[in-house]
Amino acid sequence: MTPDGKWKRLYPIRFRHLSGETSFKRWDQIRFRYSTPRRDKREESCHVHEDSIEILGELPRKERSRAFDPLILPSVAEAARRGQSLALIRPIEPKFQWKRKSEAAMAEEREAYAKAARQGSLLDKELEALEPTPYEFKFRFRDEEAEHTYVNGDWEAHAMFYNSVRSGKSEADVLSWMDRTFNVEYPSRGMAFAVGNQAKRPQTWQLLGVLRLDELSETEKAQGNLF
Repeated sequence: MTPDGKWKRLYPIRFRHLSGETSFKRWDQIRFRYSTPRRDKREESCHVHEDSIEILGELPRKERSRAFDPLILPSVAEAARRGQSLALIRPIEPKFQWKRKSEAAMAEEREAYAKAARQGSLLDKELEALEPTPYEFKFRFRDEEAEHTYVNGDWEAHAMFYNSVRSGKSEADVLSWMDRTFNVEYPSRGMAFAVGNQAKRPQTWQLLGVLRLDELSETEKAQGNLF
């Protein structure tokens, strides 16, 4: 999001390749140069020049809700009516679920990673060797107009799983922790979904990010946008 409240879809961002002064996290404020994508006509999309990324600092936790609350819409359908390809919504009665992937699905994802690596400007060995998460993570929820079931496309959720397993925890313990995080902690404290549509299928929306975002009181909302 820009300081004037405009969405920006940043790509291609190869987070595994960023390091030092260009390696930013979810809540970091950054400055960068970009150009208009040739094939993606969605208004919010921009082609980031990775070597221009400059981290300005992390947005403090207490300021996040005031910054993003003005962007929250009541439904995915409302975002589509406004012509947006990105939006932030508050899910109603969200339910985080998971299912183990089949061997066929795992093989298909491995091939997709390898294909993406081959299509890059340079052969990306790390991407080619990347192992898919063995579980499919989903959220069932409703907004103010409809019910939805979206696969969780948030990379941080998959990183939660892999980093915890690699630290020595069992898959069962990790899944139990994720269950508490997304079905108890986040909903009780405040949660928002970042959703976006596909460039080739604009009618198809996806869950791109799961945010821990406090809900503001009416008094706090009346104080206006942080920026």
